[in-house]
Amino acid sequence: MAEIRPFRAFRPKKGEEATIAALPYDVYSRQEAKAYVEAHPGSFLAIDRAESQFPDDVDTYDPRVYDKAKELLEQRIADGDFVQDDASCYYIYQQTWRGRTQTGIVACASIDDYLHSVIRKHENTVEAKERDRIRHVDTCNAQTGPIFLAYRNNAAIDAVTEKTTGGEPVCDFISDGDVRNRVWVIDRAEDIDAIHTAFAGISSIYIADGHHRCASAVKVGLKRREENPGYDKDAEFNYFLSVLFPEDELEILDYNRVVTDIGELDKNDILLSIKRHFNCIPYHRNQAKPTVKGEIGMYLDHNWYLLTARNGIKSGDPVDGLDVSILQHNVLGPLFHINDPRTDPKIEFVGGIRGLDELEKRADACGGVAFAMYPTDIRELFAVADAGRLMPPKSTWFEPKLLSGLFIHRLG
Repeated sequence: MAEIRPFRAFRPKKGEEATIAALPYDVYSRQEAKAYVEAHPGSFLAIDRAESQFPDDVDTYDPRVYDKAKELLEQRIADGDFVQDDASCYYIYQQTWRGRTQTGIVACASIDDYLHSVIRKHENTVEAKERDRIRHVDTCNAQTGPIFLAYRNNAAIDAVTEKTTGGEPVCDFISDGDVRNRVWVIDRAEDIDAIHTAFAGISSIYIADGHHRCASAVKVGLKRREENPGYDKDAEFNYFLSVLFPEDELEILDYNRVVTDIGELDKNDILLSIKRHFNCIPYHRNQAKPTVKGEIGMYLDHNWYLLTARNGIKSGDPVDGLDVSILQHNVLGPLFHINDPRTDPKIEFVGGIRGLDELEKRADACGGVAFAMYPTDIRELFAVADAGRLMPPKSTWFEPKLLSGLFIHRLG
C-alpha cells in the first residue's frame, strides 16, 4: 500500500510564482537554458541549470555548478523569495491547457515504495542523467522538480479535491505555452487524513514522467541512509517530491519518429516492404494523422501514407502490442536496421506537441522518412508497468509539463 505524505513545502512568496516557476531542466539544451536565464534572471531555471551562471568552457557537470545551485537556492530562501509553510500539508496543483484540465495532489512519496514496486516504472534510465540529478539533489539538499505520478481513480481523493478547488487558489498564473497554473493548500486535519488513508488503500502507483528524477531521488535517499545508519524512518530523505494525478485526467500525446538515413533504399523499396505487414493508403491532400490504435502515418518523398497494421503483426502482449513496438519490430529494425533506438544515430524522436509539420520539415531536410504515431494510452502504460515490463524508448509524451520551483522539498 502506498505511503504518500504531506510535507512542509518551500513555495514562492505571494505574487512571485509566475516569475520563479520554470519548465523542467531537461527540456532545454545548455545554450537554450543560458539564453532563457539571461532573459529571465528570476527563473528557477538558474538553479536547476546552474551552468547558466558560468562561461561555456566550464563543464556542465563541474562540481562548481552544483555548488552554485546550492548557493543560489539558499540565497533566495534567505532573501525571502521562498517561504516554508508552518505545518505539513498536501497541495493541489492544477494545470489547464488547450481546454483540458489536470488536477494533482502534491505530496511526498516513499523511496521504499519505489524499491518494492508499489511505485512502478515503465522505462529504463540512463546512468549519466541519473548522476547529474543525484549530485544536484544531494548538494542542494532539496528536491526541486516533482515526479509526475499517476494512480487509478479514487472517489475519496476526488471528494477532497473537488471541495478544495471550490475555494480561491493561493496562486493563479499563466506560464510559457499558455498553461494556466493554480495551487491550493490542503491543511485541514480531516482532509489530510482522508487523502493519506485513501492512498494507503492504493496498491499501485505509476511513474508517468520523471523516471530519472525519481531514480536519482531514491539513490540520494539510500546514500543518506548509509551516511546515517541510525536514521529515523520519518526522515525527509526517505521521501521524494511528487504530483499524483488520477488516470482519467491525463492525456498522452503522440511521440513520433524520423529515420534520418535510409541508406541505399528508394521509395519503392520502402513501400514494398511496408505493404508486407500493413495496409498502405496514399494521402495526397492531407497529413495522415492516426485516429485509432493500429494506425501509423508515414511521410515519404513529400507524400503521406496511412498504414494500418495487419492482424498477423498485432499482439495481446502489453509491450509487443504497443504501436511503437509494432513499428520497431516490423519496420525500424528489419528495414532500416535500427535495432537499438536508444543509441542509433539514424533515428530522431519528435514530441507530438510539435505537430506533423515538424515531421515533414525534418524528413525533407535529410531525405528520410517520418512516422506519426497514435498516442499510447494511459492504461497501456499501467499494463506494461503491472507486468514488470518496460516500454520502448520514447513511447509517451505528457503535456503540459510540471513546473519546477513551485514546491521545494528539503531533505533535512
